Amino acid sequence: MAILENQLVARHIQNFSEATSLEKHWGYVDRAVPCTNDAGSCAYLDQVYWSHDITMVYTGIFWAIIAGILLLWTIGRRIFPSPRADQLLAASTDNERQSGIEAGRGWRLRRTAVSLTRRYLLPDSVRFVFGRTTRLQVLILAVLAGYLLIFSFVGITYQTWITPVKNKPGVYNTRTSLGPWSDRVGVFAYALTPLSILLSSRESILSLLTGLPYQSFNFLHRWLGYIIVIQGSLHTIGWSIIEVRLYQPQPQVANDWIIQLYIIWGVVAQILLLLLFALSTPWGIRLTGYEFFRKAHYVLAMVYIGACYGHWHDLNCFLIPGLAIWGLDRGIRLFRSALIHYRYLPDGSMGFRAAQASLTYFPDAEHGDIVRMDLAHPQDPWKVGQHFYLCFAESSIWQSHPFTPLNLPKVKDGLVAHSYILRAKKGETKRVAELTAKKLAAAPSATTHLILSGSYGESIVDNLTPGINVLCVAGGTGVTYVLPVLLSLIEQPAAKDRRVQLVWAVRKKDDTRWIEKELDIIRKAAKTHKIEIHVYVTREAGGESGSISDDRSEKDDVVTKEAGLSSPSLSSIQGVQSKATVDIQKIGGEGFDRHPDLNKLVKDFVESTVRGSTTVYASGPGGMISDLRRVVASCNSGAKVWRGNERYDVQLVCDDRLEW
Repeated sequence: MAILENQLVARHIQNFSEATSLEKHWGYVDRAVPCTNDAGSCAYLDQVYWSHDITMVYTGIFWAIIAGILLLWTIGRRIFPSPRADQLLAASTDNERQSGIEAGRGWRLRRTAVSLTRRYLLPDSVRFVFGRTTRLQVLILAVLAGYLLIFSFVGITYQTWITPVKNKPGVYNTRTSLGPWSDRVGVFAYALTPLSILLSSRESILSLLTGLPYQSFNFLHRWLGYIIVIQGSLHTIGWSIIEVRLYQPQPQVANDWIIQLYIIWGVVAQILLLLLFALSTPWGIRLTGYEFFRKAHYVLAMVYIGACYGHWHDLNCFLIPGLAIWGLDRGIRLFRSALIHYRYLPDGSMGFRAAQASLTYFPDAEHGDIVRMDLAHPQDPWKVGQHFYLCFAESSIWQSHPFTPLNLPKVKDGLVAHSYILRAKKGETKRVAELTAKKLAAAPSATTHLILSGSYGESIVDNLTPGINVLCVAGGTGVTYVLPVLLSLIEQPAAKDRRVQLVWAVRKKDDTRWIEKELDIIRKAAKTHKIEIHVYVTREAGGESGSISDDRSEKDDVVTKEAGLSSPSLSSIQGVQSKATVDIQKIGGEGFDRHPDLNKLVKDFVESTVRGSTTVYASGPGGMISDLRRVVASCNSGAKVWRGNERYDVQLVCDDRLEW
């Protein structure tokens, strides 16, 4: 760093040899006092240092606002918590007590505000630009970008100074406010770096403070990265114009400038930043693959921070916290995986041992084979809605993928059962499916070794009080997200007047075999808990009627409706026989999809509720989630909630780990 300081001093227009003292400026080169240059250069230096000091104030205000919001949010969660299901469960049969809790003016005001917010800010916003994300997320981004845009220009005196070049008569430099402005956007890019890393952490400090799952911050992380790219590029372009065009004589000034060590590091940082941007776009991810993107992103981001340090180490107050957050995140991940797998080995010693999962194979050459994994492992139970990252040790120890357990976390004989479903697409999941098929071809049963990391996310049923109606909507393997919600309701006493319904869209009727055991548990409890199950088969035409399982004893509990191409209604849920708890409708045909009408399904469900609000749990393709956001938003009405009609307080809880 001494070399860097010497280069900056040598090239700086200040005369340090004649200075009587040095002024310290946080994040910048010390200023020589008094200024002994020409009047124009001294005025320019006044502007440079004034602008930089104000820039540091603006970054301080920015971080103070973020810290204040997090502090208020954290305190608010403790002082005004939402009713918890476990606290009200004992009183679930006492409707008057629960109604008293939910009928207070303060509570009604809170629910009214939430309902209004959902109605206008829940749907997707400008999807072709922002992807599948809500208007609320885009609004937060707009506020953040607006602050940065405004304060990129405020506090700078826009002026031009023509100053003589020392010892070169008749040669003049053009000094403008482009220099201070370029410095400001560069400082902002540094200041945003730790926030960007904070938003990307899986072991998220933000989740601990806010209660929001870590994946909720992915959108802001990605777009904050885009803002940093813009800021870094503008900083580079600005100083390139100054050093290559405005300063004289040329090309001597430009040649001397570009070979300096701190400029070389700046060029390296800018190249890395552009690489990070290119690889993180949807096109870049599709071209290189997600796993390459993820690993390259980690490496390039850390090297970028190192290059930023080499370029301007005076701003390490932003860079060192970023590295610390990144290192802490990775360290905790490894530590948590070790806690799960470090245990007694068969020889009596302690060591690391992978979990062993039994495999069930459901071939599907057209849409991708399905593999079900069941295992039992000694560990603490997770919360409903949380997920684990699974590493398939027999395929590759360098990859892990997120999966949601489809079962309830119950401890039995010191072991907790896990059940997962994956669809083979390409890459790692395809290799796992091929390995499963190969093993089962050689033996009647098969197992594989898994390394688990987690659990991640937040509970999605903590606030599911007995007075809330439940609609679960899933597409394909997304059923693993909503199944534990239904299974947890079955474990509780039946709530009076509560409606519970599962809507599951699958490509083929045989797909119900993936979760046959869990469906049977729900079916048996459906009458006592008033649970309706509607399965929509989207790629099979009408044919012979049948049941989900041919060996069931209660044949009357399954109804199959062959809607086919001539069905007058693709989404009707009315008219189901009172004894029927599983309703299968074949609404598609060979070679094409026909999906359930979510608009009608959700609105019919909400309108048919007897009392209470509704929570819609959903997981599936991005298009389904976007449709549900729009429909759920339209079902909310702040005015009606304020008048005491809780029916129009409709919440959407969805698995939104993928945004594109």
